[in-house]
Amino acid sequence: MKIELCNITVRELAEGYQDDGEGGVRGYDGILDIRPPYQREFVYKDKQRDAVINTVMNGFPLNVMYWAEREDGTFEIIDGQQRTISICQYVTNKFSVQHVNWGMSRMFGNLTDDEQNIILAYPLMIYTCTGTASERLKWYEIINIAGEVLKPQELRNAVYAGPWLSDARRYFSRPGGAAYGLGSPYLTGSPIRQEYLETALKWISARDDMSINEYMSNHQHEDDAGELWQYFQAIIAWIEEKFTVKRAFMKSVAWGKLYNDHKDRDDLDEEKIEDEIAELELDDDVTNKSGIYPYILTRDEKHLNIRSFTKAMKLKVYALQKGKCKTCKKKKDLSEMDADHIDPWSKGGKTNEKNCQLLCKECNRRKSDI
Repeated sequence: MKIELCNITVRELAEGYQDDGEGGVRGYDGILDIRPPYQREFVYKDKQRDAVINTVMNGFPLNVMYWAEREDGTFEIIDGQQRTISICQYVTNKFSVQHVNWGMSRMFGNLTDDEQNIILAYPLMIYTCTGTASERLKWYEIINIAGEVLKPQELRNAVYAGPWLSDARRYFSRPGGAAYGLGSPYLTGSPIRQEYLETALKWISARDDMSINEYMSNHQHEDDAGELWQYFQAIIAWIEEKFTVKRAFMKSVAWGKLYNDHKDRDDLDEEKIEDEIAELELDDDVTNKSGIYPYILTRDEKHLNIRSFTKAMKLKVYALQKGKCKTCKKKKDLSEMDADHIDPWSKGGKTNEKNCQLLCKECNRRKSDI
């Protein structure tokens, strides 16, 4: 891996600066993606923005910035996006700044030639990185310590930039976009922060028994992300068909795995499913409501995090049983006992004192093995 420190002037950085909305923000004579299409849109507040310009005007050092070099020789900003946009917007007369020595706000176009040249000649310290995908990703994770910290998928996007990613962002990275319109009742996170894209990639990479990095690497140079988009649509359609009532806790469900494992089942009665979900939703013993959906499909109670017997309940039952195991009748210390439902929770038994019995660990283990 090669990491190189470059001194790039403000004049060079702002050359060819353009911001055309969905097309992204570019500079450095068009070869720097300052904010790629459909990426997050954080912008400095006026006070932060003005501090950047005053730092440059006074010739004080600005924090180092980091760029990723792509395979085609273009660059993408990893750290320093807001500083870069602030500088370029000022040089292109998008706002005015009050300098401590002026007593008034002035736009770049109102400065004298000497003042403008001081700004344009200001050297920016920028590190660029080239290397394998895994090397670059590791470096980006290490330097990702300041400002608006990048999410894992934002870092992956910098590594696996290409036509496939540009097309995927068109679906998954726009607020109010196609993926958000379909998936917002069932997904958490923000499209701008690439969390919708990350979720879709988690689903499809698990289907193919690979990591997100492997999936993105395999598809990096393809022209479109149609497979990912179609797969995402298929999952949402399946959710809406099988679970017809929208609930807030649906957003925390690992829908991709459930779809991959259960999409071909023909024994799911949508009306019975909704009746059971409504019952489980009201059950105080079910502490993980989002686990209702995997429980419905797998019947594994671990998804529900059934409420445990409290210490007070255990102490009362221990006293009633005179410190003896309910099964083998041997006297045991409380620490050697497990609390067990007399009537199983799955058959309507509640997690309360009346339905609690204490078994020694050996007897409880034998009971579980039956």
